[in-house]
Amino acid sequence: MKLIQSAAFRLTMWYLGIIMVISLLFSFALYRTSYDQMSDTAHRQEAAVQRFPVPLGMEARRDAITQAIDDQLDEAQHSLLLRLLALNLSTLLLGGAAAWFLARRTLEPIEEAMEAQGRFTADASHELRTPLTAMRSEIEVALRDKQLSVTDARALLDSNLEEIAKLEALSAGLLRLARFENGLDLSTVIDIPVKDIFEAAVDRLQTPLKHRDINLDMQAGDETVAGDQASLTELIVILLDNAVKYSPAGSTITLTSKPAGNSVRLSVADQGSGIKASDLPHIFDRFYRADRSRSKEKVEGYGLGLSIAKRIINLHHGEIAVDSTPDQGTTFKLRLPVTQTPAKHPVFG
Repeated sequence: MKLIQSAAFRLTMWYLGIIMVISLLFSFALYRTSYDQMSDTAHRQEAAVQRFPVPLGMEARRDAITQAIDDQLDEAQHSLLLRLLALNLSTLLLGGAAAWFLARRTLEPIEEAMEAQGRFTADASHELRTPLTAMRSEIEVALRDKQLSVTDARALLDSNLEEIAKLEALSAGLLRLARFENGLDLSTVIDIPVKDIFEAAVDRLQTPLKHRDINLDMQAGDETVAGDQASLTELIVILLDNAVKYSPAGSTITLTSKPAGNSVRLSVADQGSGIKASDLPHIFDRFYRADRSRSKEKVEGYGLGLSIAKRIINLHHGEIAVDSTPDQGTTFKLRLPVTQTPAKHPVFG
């Protein structure tokens, strides 16, 4: 990106300027110290020569020795200047390379954030445009049909309502992402029994659980975690809803929690279609949806849920991982701290 390259160049110049100012000050100090020492030594030698008695007629010899001492001082001064010049040229070259490296490292998180923001904007625009395009096409076709019946009009309105529902779902997901990017309000952080989080999440998904005839096995003791109850419930709802979508009728979803030192380990395990190994590294990316062949049924969604789940975990200084085997099931494993204060400011990743 040109903006990053330009910023890196300017930052490199600043770093290099600082390095060269330090190098020049060091060189000046070294030159003054070294030259003063050499000059002092030469003056002592000249004074010793002047004090040494010489036979009559040998004064010219003494003057020659004094001149030789002065010449040596000039040569030493010249040699010192050349060495310091070489040192500063080397510092300029090596410092330039180091400054560029440091500038790129400094701007790397900003560049990644800008690239992620660009991808997010492009993906969001695409996802928003898809239902709008479908609605527009249907309406234009209907308007050109001069014999449009009431039945066809009702079917068109029903289809448009479905597209509007998709837009509402997408907008809600984007708003949830934005809300969690702003961090958590520390005033909402409390000690929460894991069982309460599980039960609240299950209550919100009673209808799809019954509709798909999914059995639920909840294994939670007296463990508690420190966090925001609403967002942690949202986290489990996302994982549980994901499990329900990809689980066959009559299968079992298991919710478990176990203490682990200063943390609590939670898991949401299903017996569904699983996730391909090639999809696993990307499932927490925004707008990423795994191969549609994962489920025999059409599963609606925009690939925001697991991204939101990842953000919630990061805000609570926890960890999330997934184990999955195609056609056997998927297990999402969480680790949440018992007492650590969740992040107030945004945590990316």
